[in-house]
Amino acid sequence: MENNYLIDSDDLTPEALEKKHRLENDPSVRTNHMEYMPGMEVIESDICEKVISEMESYDYTKYTARDVMAALQHETCTLEDFKALLSPAAEPLLEKMAEKARLETSKHFGNTVYIFTPLYIANYCENYCVYCGFNCYNKIRRMKLSMEQIEQEMKIIADSGMEEILILTGESRAMSDVKYIGEACKLARKYFRLVGVEIYPVNTDEYKYLHECGVDYVTVFQETYDSDKYETLHLMGHKRVWPYRFDAQERALKAGMRGVAFSALLGLSDFRKDALATALHAYYLQKKYPHAEMSLSCPRLRPIINNDKIDPLDVHEKQLCQVLCAYRIFLPFIGITVSSRETAEFRNGIVKIAATKVSAGVSTGIGDHETKYTGKEDDAEQGDEQFEISDGRSLDKMYQDIADEGLQPVLNDYLYV
Repeated sequence: MENNYLIDSDDLTPEALEKKHRLENDPSVRTNHMEYMPGMEVIESDICEKVISEMESYDYTKYTARDVMAALQHETCTLEDFKALLSPAAEPLLEKMAEKARLETSKHFGNTVYIFTPLYIANYCENYCVYCGFNCYNKIRRMKLSMEQIEQEMKIIADSGMEEILILTGESRAMSDVKYIGEACKLARKYFRLVGVEIYPVNTDEYKYLHECGVDYVTVFQETYDSDKYETLHLMGHKRVWPYRFDAQERALKAGMRGVAFSALLGLSDFRKDALATALHAYYLQKKYPHAEMSLSCPRLRPIINNDKIDPLDVHEKQLCQVLCAYRIFLPFIGITVSSRETAEFRNGIVKIAATKVSAGVSTGIGDHETKYTGKEDDAEQGDEQFEISDGRSLDKMYQDIADEGLQPVLNDYLYV
């Protein structure tokens, strides 16, 4: 496959413009999004079939307020109960859902809220995903941090008191190969107690290597579980292959990772079906790998460069709250992360109900933590951000705000022996 990370020069060549136009307007020139590319590992698993079968048969219009009330009264939330809680019939009963979710969260997590921060180390990308700020056709400042720059960023973050970090890259094997990511993770182990990665999906042996480099958990966003919609949004690159992405978490668990995280980007397709599929993806894998730690994220689509091209479906805060409460009631033991895409007000409220983890001191740009954390002007080159955030609170501010809500902020609760 060609290295498309060089496409986004200041002036697209006529050939590049023509290719982009054809990808957008002629589906026949795109590769089969359900067909594996050379080098992609295929695993034998029945998880995908189970998830998609339930999602495709889900008719959320059939549920009534009576179904929702019955679900809230059950001691154990069944799959049918969960479907009712995600339905439009549950919206008028959101306060009752929130109270049930709050009790479940308190029962299993006490009053703790975990705090982490992401670190983007590169924003080169070989995919053409029309909604993403990093996509290979967007004219943004690209950057890949050196190991010295990565360590400097990590020192600044660690000096703030942070103990958990999530390392992210754009999806480019050519510019951010597995060895590069692994070396960054080895550095992270010097400064942080807990290390996660959110990178392009890789094979089992590569996840095993990353685990040996110090990675504790792997996050992969499926974006949307609607494969037909997925095809129209991911026009080029390895990310176009829907089933390979779906099986990423299972490959990571086979490789020995302690935990995995799941998410759909709400707003790309029918959010109720995507929320159902996300939870079931975690649910069925938990049953298959009961030792593993599972967590869910619930991001909504944020404004990006090509927002006008994808006709995003609005998901309002009330609906987001409904999804998060349904997640907690259905999966009481699972971690739930709410990102800085959401407002400080929303995050302050949802951690008292359903969420157990939030990010702080967030930057989705490359190489700008010195400016962001210390206020010092940094003359070094920086890479553009992936998307806009809503909550830019520092670790100190987030820690204090959580404590002011009567909750216990936690930076790390793992002991290594």
